[in-house]
Amino acid sequence: MEESTPKYQTFVVNSAKYKTLYTKKFETRKKWERPNPFEIRSYIPGTVLKMCVKTGQEVKEGECLLILEAMKMENKIEMPFDGKIKEIHVEEGVKIPKDVIMVTIE
Repeated sequence: MEESTPKYQTFVVNSAKYKTLYTKKFETRKKWERPNPFEIRSYIPGTVLKMCVKTGQEVKEGECLLILEAMKMENKIEMPFDGKIKEIHVEEGVKIPKDVIMVTIE
């Protein structure tokens, strides 16, 4: 039976170099990706109660895009900036899991 040699990883914090061992869990984790500001994703699982916009509609910052019911609370999903609705990926009455693209903005 072969023993694998530990593989040390080097990283830098404020110009100081450190060496550490990564666990299997850390090495196989889902890598972080910068969120796309043009995709409105569900931050909690729930049911789409009402769509407040349509495809192609011009929407101002702060206007309601849709209402998502989660844990018996109605969450109003608002437009983060001025833009136009490119595509709607959900329908009223549909249950959606966390991190699903609901609306795409252009």
